[in-house]
Formats: sequence, structure tokens, C-alpha cells
Amino acid sequence: MAHRLLLRRFVSVTLRGSSGPVRSRSSALFPSRSSLSWHGTGPPLHHQAVPATARGFCVSHASRVTFNVQNQADFAERVINSKKPVLVDFHAEWCAPCRILGPRLEKMVAKQQGKVIMAKVDIDEHTDLAIEYKVSVVPTVIAVKAGEVVAKFVGVKTEDDLEVFIKKLTCT
Repeated sequence: MAHRLLLRRFVSVTLRGSSGPVRSRSSALFPSRSSLSWHGTGPPLHHQAVPATARGFCVSHASRVTFNVQNQADFAERVINSKKPVLVDFHAEWCAPCRILGPRLEKMVAKQQGKVIMAKVDIDEHTDLAIEYKVSVVPTVIAVKAGEVVAKFVGVKTEDDLEVFIKKLTCT
């Protein structure tokens, strides 16, 4: 996915900088192949593209308060040393309940408008963190405030339960 985005960005910059006629992205990448399909003096209308515009990356509020933990040092820096309360979601890609809980948590954290942040830890990639925080079942969510674990729950919760859990974290 990242490669595809990078390629699109490269192609849009290349097309924008060219002084010649604007062609479709496919004809820019494969000029000889696409020219074979032209039967007239120029490309058919469905092959013509609008001028490429630069696309910025989406930076929604949810993406600013939710992040994936990269390693032990990243966890220490962004979770343990955080001035804000942090919800740490221990999950796994193969875990179906994790795929249900994750979006709910992100939605509820985004509603807090920056009062709480959320760290996502894949237990398959960061087994050491899972062992350190005694995670034996996924999904497990721990609440860290001032570097200390102050609350924990295991399993899927409703949005109402999550709201109560987060409110307790922000009020204390």
C-alpha cells in the first residue's frame, strides 16, 4: 500500500512537471503499450486525464491521538513518559474480537479531543511488552497515567462501557 501511494505521488509530480500534453497515469507509465490502442491522432477521451494535482496525506484528529508502537524505546517515550493518559490496546491481527474493539476504542479516544491518546501494540511483534504487562489474552487494554498502570480490562466492551472507562481515566 505504501509503495502504491509513493508511486502515485511520483507519477503526479512527473506529470505536473512535464511540458507536453497531459496523459493518463497508465499511458505515462506504459507509453508504448497505450499508444498501440490509439487509432486516431491522439488518445481517446477516456484515456485523457485531468491535470494531476498534489494530494496531501489525511491528518485526521484520530490519527493524531492514535499510534502504533514501533519498539520498546518508542513505547517508553510515547506511553510511559506521556503527560496525557494513554490507553494501550494489546491486539493481534488474527484476533477477531480485536478487530471489533480497535475501531470502537479509536472512536471513543477521538471523542476525547486530545485528553487521552491511544497506543496499539501488536503482541506478535512486541512479545516482550506483552509479557512485561502480563497480557495473556487479547484484546487487553491497559490505562497508563504518569507512567503507571491504573486500570485494565480484557475482551470486547460496548461503546458505553468504553466511555465510562475513559471518563474514569480522565477524571482521576
